[in-house]
Amino acid sequence: MQGFLNVDKPRGMTSFDVVRKIKKIIPRGIKIGHLGTLDPMAGGVLPLAIGKATRVIPYVEDERKVYIAQFTLGAVSDTQDAWGRVDYTGKKDFRAERLEGILQEFTGRIKQIPPMYSAVHHQGKRLYELAREGITVAREEREIVIHSLEILEINRDAELPVIKIKVDCSRGTYVRTLGHDIGVKLGTGALLSGLVRICSGRFNIEQASPLEKILQDQTSINHYLWPLDYPLTHLPAIQIDSREDLQAIMNGQAVAIKARLPQGLIRVYSPENSLVALARSNHEGAGMIKAERVFNKGA
Repeated sequence: MQGFLNVDKPRGMTSFDVVRKIKKIIPRGIKIGHLGTLDPMAGGVLPLAIGKATRVIPYVEDERKVYIAQFTLGAVSDTQDAWGRVDYTGKKDFRAERLEGILQEFTGRIKQIPPMYSAVHHQGKRLYELAREGITVAREEREIVIHSLEILEINRDAELPVIKIKVDCSRGTYVRTLGHDIGVKLGTGALLSGLVRICSGRFNIEQASPLEKILQDQTSINHYLWPLDYPLTHLPAIQIDSREDLQAIMNGQAVAIKARLPQGLIRVYSPENSLVALARSNHEGAGMIKAERVFNKGA
């Protein structure tokens, strides 16, 4: 059993809860890992690597994330979301044009300070552990990229206005911090009140399978698995027809290749079109390749 499981994670459950539940329905001894966690209050795309796919994780290009975020204005919280201690600012009026201008200010390469309620380490402790003890420490700014921010909906009918925004961002972005910072600029304050990840690298919500459905269909989990090479299409590929060369690659030996290849990492396939290794080309053009990761041995 090997491949990637694109799980539509329900709200109210940690990513590790999802892993534990999936472990119960796959054969004992099969490895499982995830490609980036989701907070318990968030739902949506949670890609899991099963079996040999866990060895592919370091090579997966998952820098880009897309979320549908719901922010409630006129309130702030210590966790920057609706699940913390909420304080009301008494300010909820704003102009849509002003909001659009602020979103432009937060688009591109920006700096963000990780929230205290986060898993960032500080002197051997997680920040959220310190926050629970009532301790606040200085945090270093981190550069992130916000590719785009799109207003999907503005609801002024509720007691507090709610805005729904599509956030296309780099890995490592704290969406609740983004909302908090937007609220500060807007002058109303804001907290995250809903979050769904609709894209993580190549995995998207349209292809995701609800966790409950996967768990109910335990005898057919293979039907939900995406191939080992599914998230690796950004890498060039080569097929090796010579059994001798293929065996040498699998044994970690360097092999001369006549085909022109770009320098760097490439996917290596057998004559049966099965991914057998990730190899590195020593220079652009014809040259030598040597396996960096082989997939014919163990899980």
